[in-house]
Amino acid sequence: MSTETTHHQPFQAEVRQLLDIVINSLYTDRDIFVRELVSNAADSLEKLRHLRLTETDLFQVEREPQIEITTDSEAKTITIVDYGIGMTREELVQNLGTIAHSGTKAFLQNLEAGASAAGNVIGRFGVGFYSVFMVAEKVSVFTHSWREDGEHLCWTSDGRGGYTIEEAPGQARGCRMVIQLKEEHAEFAAAGRLKTILERYSNFVPFPILLDGERVNNVEALWLKQKSEVNDEQYTEFYKFIAHAWDEPRYRLHFSADAPLVINALLFVPRENPERYGMGQTEPGVALYCRRVLIDPKPRGLLPEWLRFVKGVIDSDDLPLNISRESMQDSALVQKLGDVLTKRLIKMLETESKGDAEKYQEFYKAFSRFLKEGVAVDDRHRDALCKLLRFESSMTEPGVLTGFDEYLSRAKEGQKEIYYLTATSRAAIEAGPYVEAFKARGLEVIFFLEPIDEYVVSSLTEVGEKRLVAASSDALDLGDAPPSEGESLSEAQTASLCEWLKETLGDSVESVRAGTRLVSSPAVALQPDGQLSPQMRAMMKAMSQDAGNAARVILEINPRHTLIRKLALREKGGDELAPLVAEQLRDNALIAAGLLDTPTAMLARMEKVLAAAL
Repeated sequence: MSTETTHHQPFQAEVRQLLDIVINSLYTDRDIFVRELVSNAADSLEKLRHLRLTETDLFQVEREPQIEITTDSEAKTITIVDYGIGMTREELVQNLGTIAHSGTKAFLQNLEAGASAAGNVIGRFGVGFYSVFMVAEKVSVFTHSWREDGEHLCWTSDGRGGYTIEEAPGQARGCRMVIQLKEEHAEFAAAGRLKTILERYSNFVPFPILLDGERVNNVEALWLKQKSEVNDEQYTEFYKFIAHAWDEPRYRLHFSADAPLVINALLFVPRENPERYGMGQTEPGVALYCRRVLIDPKPRGLLPEWLRFVKGVIDSDDLPLNISRESMQDSALVQKLGDVLTKRLIKMLETESKGDAEKYQEFYKAFSRFLKEGVAVDDRHRDALCKLLRFESSMTEPGVLTGFDEYLSRAKEGQKEIYYLTATSRAAIEAGPYVEAFKARGLEVIFFLEPIDEYVVSSLTEVGEKRLVAASSDALDLGDAPPSEGESLSEAQTASLCEWLKETLGDSVESVRAGTRLVSSPAVALQPDGQLSPQMRAMMKAMSQDAGNAARVILEINPRHTLIRKLALREKGGDELAPLVAEQLRDNALIAAGLLDTPTAMLARMEKVLAAAL
């Protein structure tokens, strides 16, 4: 190199300040510098591709448009070569030595205003280049611009005092960057270390990346292709690669959108749910890319937490990344992006459920917990999500699932409510007293049989403009009692019996009343609104949490039932058996409701009743 053409220049003050920020605080992971430099090289090749359409005086190079990276562990160097547009002397000064854009100086002067302001320099210059000085002792950039008459140059700097630009004859078009690593960062000169970084961040760069002569980015960015250009086998292979999976995906969603955001996405629903097998909570599985470059492999806050089972890729040109590309600045934009994707996923699942109900039920058995979690916590998508829920009901066979749309199609004319019961099993519901009144009237009752359903029904207040109401609610009015073959107590007898039962049972019941809901059961325990449900009480006890005192219930009796009529005949006159029967009646109702905490007293009483009966 000729010393006569060597020019040493100090960095612009703002660049020195920026270098200090980049090297010491901007990036959390030092290996990010590889991603940044490869992205710059790919940008250079992309720009050349467009120039070829309009320019004729290109400085020709007989090389493929690719990025070549070589390592030398002994010399502790990395060399990155591209055959793109290269740089002139003025571009070297402007791009690597100064900040020649208005407003940037003011930004740096006000940097102490907070990290959120750091995004203001986005797109104004290639700040990613400076990340190399986190690991480099010295960097040399050999270059020749795309113009035929361009100079052969070398830009060199240690990232501290300044830089030199000198002539370096024999350069190919593009850039050849030689990075002399600091002793403490010599690990990056190991081919294996570099390959891991390239596969993580730059696998989908649109040009071949050769590391020591071997191509490392062999998987295509299928999300940028048209659906007609991709077959099932390619989708499956991509899913296995991106999700680190061995199985085939159950569903996939491949779509592009230009408004309200530019989005390209390829998302998959796996066949199995590892959370079912006690493997802990799944981490977010949709990687976020910007123009094929990985931004975050597990972005939190992009998709709702309940969609953590989904795998795949989201790529958006509209992401306003901060200057380190490590985080997203505009939370409103990110929320909009996540909202678009969530709606698309819900719509896809809804379409699949209608197209192949059997396949959807298999999916539902594996992943229903996620959907129910979404209903419980996601206000924005709750109404759409409820269409994906499936459940058994009083009008389905055991094990056969139905949905809200089907329930509403079977609802009686004028029915304003959707009725449900929560329990640990279908058998427990059908053996209890709550469902009989609805069956007698031809009303369908939904059976929610999982602990998480308690959170679902507490969040899902209505579906299709019909309120969800517990079939065990004390406030239900189902109209007149269905026809009964037996006699019934008179109003006076019923009132007298209710008064005596309340007096006999004392504070163990809040009140006693007659009702029309029961058909074949003598009594039912109803909980006033605002009390914990039996299932919620059981969950709290299982977690060693205080569920409060014993549940206070309203005891509703059936004045048409033989046992109640006979008890009314014995409640006066000091009959010793009548109080025992009253207490047993209450405890039977509590058992059916899942509210009897301690059965010991009931067992002792049962022995007395049996003895009296014999």
